[in-house]
Amino acid sequence: MAVAFCAIMLFMMTGCGDKAELTEFGFVQAVAVDLTREGKIALTTHFYNPTGGGETNAAVKQGQRGLNIRTEADTAFEAVRDIPIHFGRKAKWDHMRVILIGEEVAKSQSLGEVLDYFSRDHEPRATVLVLLTKGTAADYLNVDPFIEYTIGQQLRKIEESGSLYSAKTTKIPLLDLAIQLKSEAGVAVIPYVYSNDARKELTVAGIAMLKEGKLTGSTLTPGNTQYLLMLTDRYESGVIEFPCSGESKENGKESLEVVSLKTSVKPVIVNDTLEIRVRTKITGSVAELRCSSLDTKEKTKQFEDHIKKTVESGMRNMIAVLQKRKLDALGIGDQVFRKNPQLWRRWKPDWGERFADSRFVIEIEVNVLNTGMTVGNPFSK
Repeated sequence: MAVAFCAIMLFMMTGCGDKAELTEFGFVQAVAVDLTREGKIALTTHFYNPTGGGETNAAVKQGQRGLNIRTEADTAFEAVRDIPIHFGRKAKWDHMRVILIGEEVAKSQSLGEVLDYFSRDHEPRATVLVLLTKGTAADYLNVDPFIEYTIGQQLRKIEESGSLYSAKTTKIPLLDLAIQLKSEAGVAVIPYVYSNDARKELTVAGIAMLKEGKLTGSTLTPGNTQYLLMLTDRYESGVIEFPCSGESKENGKESLEVVSLKTSVKPVIVNDTLEIRVRTKITGSVAELRCSSLDTKEKTKQFEDHIKKTVESGMRNMIAVLQKRKLDALGIGDQVFRKNPQLWRRWKPDWGERFADSRFVIEIEVNVLNTGMTVGNPFSK
């Protein structure tokens, strides 16, 4: 009797009333947000094409593994709900790789408003990466990927690898961007992507800076970007180039491979004035030598001092850019707020001016671990 009862209960638990077939969904890989001439949201959604080929179908082109659907509406949510009337499937956002924001959108609207749907809905992940595009964002979804299945995955890998190995861009997930947009200083940074029209190649390099959610001025060059990453302690690894010193300046540049870089930025308040103390410790290995010799401790110390001067000069140039634009992209305002909320309430209305007038004290330590497989002399010698 007990066996029969259990069997009946098992049959009752096998209902499929809430089942969903894979053929009901389209899996989103990327989305591009632009504006129409009328000011509406133009949403271009890039889907993975499951019948577009695989390892067993070499005749199918890489680009056919993704397809684009464009919808227009007054809000992002309405544009999303209009996808089925063109595509025949409901958009599934769990596997979205990147969100592309067009330049015109960032200039005219706050990104907090543009991204509200993607941060509020339960499907998009907080780890999805956000990029700002030069020109129209939808154009970038028409470029064929090099090695990945879709251009959405290709852009994500470019941003991740560029941030990890070159330090000429940074990786900003949706959650990190949301935190920056709500910071006390109201300054956020976002990776910048542009295209070489002649070769149809995409490059993720440089950083765009936002004030109160909107794009401000021009983007930072890749060269300046690495120094901003140093100052914000987001530098993972990369290469520091520096000119030959002394009488060998005409011999070009040398380089150091950065193994680790740690920075602490501390605001010091004295008599209603602000001094910002920056301490950076760099550990690296010699990557290229053209004119320097590191065969003695004295020469190695001179080499390290020369790198220190180069890095400090780059940092001060980056700080000068931020102070000229009155943009606290270093998070100093947040530190002042946490340390002294009452003082911050008094400083916040004119924080841009106060940040621009603040004094920076920079201390840098450089340690060269090794010179590679050869002795500490240029290979040419």
